[in-house]
Amino acid sequence: MARGAGKNGWALFLLVLAGIVIGSFIAQATSGVSFLKWMSYGQRFGLTSPLTLDLGVLVLTFGLSVKITLGSILGVVIAAIIYHFI
Repeated sequence: MARGAGKNGWALFLLVLAGIVIGSFIAQATSGVSFLKWMSYGQRFGLTSPLTLDLGVLVLTFGLSVKITLGSILGVVIAAIIYHFI
């Protein structure tokens, strides 16, 4: 039986999600440090203004915005390496 045959997809999903969150947090925390400022470089995309649906009684507002930074990409790469070794 191969080593990676029993790996769980949920474990990969959770590791990647944790890598994104931790990487984004580190990028935001180090944005004031001159030699680590490159980690906070990124792009934001999504809905620039929320979409609002007013039904009189009920008002629904939809919006989605994603910011990808080099820190979050680095976090995903580290998460994939960790997943490879577990």
